[in-house]
Amino acid sequence: MKIMIWHVHGSWTTSFVHGRHEYLVPLTPGRGPDGRGRADTYPWPGSVREVPYDRLAGEDVDVVVYQRPHEPGLAREWLGRKVPGVYVEHNTPAGDVPKTRHPLADRDDIPIVHVTHFNDLFWDSGRAPTRVIEHGVVDPGYLYTGDLARAGVVVNEPIRRWRVAGTDLLPVFAATAPLDVFGMKVTKLPAALGLAGEMEAFEDLPQAAMHAELARRRVYLHPYRWTSLGLSLIEAMMIGMPIVALATTEAVEAVPPEAGVVSTKLPTLLRALNQFANEPELAVQAGKAARCAALARYNLDRFLTDWDKLLTSIVPG
Repeated sequence: MKIMIWHVHGSWTTSFVHGRHEYLVPLTPGRGPDGRGRADTYPWPGSVREVPYDRLAGEDVDVVVYQRPHEPGLAREWLGRKVPGVYVEHNTPAGDVPKTRHPLADRDDIPIVHVTHFNDLFWDSGRAPTRVIEHGVVDPGYLYTGDLARAGVVVNEPIRRWRVAGTDLLPVFAATAPLDVFGMKVTKLPAALGLAGEMEAFEDLPQAAMHAELARRRVYLHPYRWTSLGLSLIEAMMIGMPIVALATTEAVEAVPPEAGVVSTKLPTLLRALNQFANEPELAVQAGKAARCAALARYNLDRFLTDWDKLLTSIVPG
């Protein structure tokens, strides 16, 4: 099967393109948002081919995977014909959440795939057919050493996404355990929070390098208030890290009690962070439980099998 997909979410796409198909990634001049081509910092297989947008009409595309509301229009324009498609909803609804209607809610020709049951529950998907295919993650292996009594955090654009990402909570957590923050546009964060010495920032590391560095931290902190389900959380679990997370959105389903502490009570989270940071044996035990849970629920084989079932059901023949 030949699948066209935009490079939008690097971590999710990395898992998706590990399937048994051929994947076409649009390329535009300057590698802008609608044509970024292949990823530089993620390990994508050779079955992923970047194709200039003005040459896509010559490709025998079987199905298009959409991830943004304007992509169905782009696909029709670039391919010059209608091709079966499916829309992946990565995000939680924004704004007046109980009344948030999905951009494809009035269409019944494009199925919406929600990446969490929380998303499926909270989005008003209207008459669009929906399905949940939970995340799958390429197993980075058990990398945990925890030799640094610090907490690791992964967040992209923490200043812009302030309260959504829980950035405003980081000074409170840093008073309990020093933090190391990984992700895009994080270098200005320690100064913005006044946490020089209590926080270090590591920007745009290749995925394997980030995993190796993250694994040296004693505990993983997931401070997000409102996010679908960060793949970095699942990756941290697979690495073997104990988890401290806000009990919001899908995190309450992803992290079992033996794998860490998930709560809406800040004092409870602070106690857990302190305990994991200062009790290495406890951290190792919880981290191993986290890895087992993540491998059981978010393994790559299950993810790709679920996607194959859906794609074969919507592609003629």
